[in-house]
Amino acid sequence: MQLTQSAAEKLIEELGIKNIPLISVRPVYTTVSPDWFSVYKRLCKQFMTSLTDSVETLAFMNLTQDEFMNLIMGKALPANMSFRFRIPLSWGGALDIDNMFLCHTFPHSYNMDRFIIQQSGNETVWLPNPAKKIYLPSQSSLSSAGGNGTEDRLTETIASQIASNRDF
Repeated sequence: MQLTQSAAEKLIEELGIKNIPLISVRPVYTTVSPDWFSVYKRLCKQFMTSLTDSVETLAFMNLTQDEFMNLIMGKALPANMSFRFRIPLSWGGALDIDNMFLCHTFPHSYNMDRFIIQQSGNETVWLPNPAKKIYLPSQSSLSSAGGNGTEDRLTETIASQIASNRDF
């Protein structure tokens, strides 16, 4: 069943994904290059290091100091975090940093997949397209083990230093 924008917004909110813009896409079924995964792995590292311009958002993720540093240095993605393509590669999306965003795997990435799969076969598909590089719902009840208060303050301090060094 083809969704209207208001029906799509209601459906994604019912899945627990709040305040996320949606874009309307007509899937252009495309063959993905055989070397896509090696390019994707390089892009993931580049994307992680590009997150230094998003330190204020990162501060709300409740990461430990090690998770934070590994993320912005392009070494490791924290547990329960996923990279997503704004437009899937097989639907004509570009293998490019601008086509990516970061979000929690569960429940957000999982529910985004459910939302997209429910639209299978439609001529036009509504896709999540957050304004920023990181999707964090404004009213999330998510929390992670994070660190202790000292580590949390240290992460925020590091984030502030990076932001000030970049003139934010």
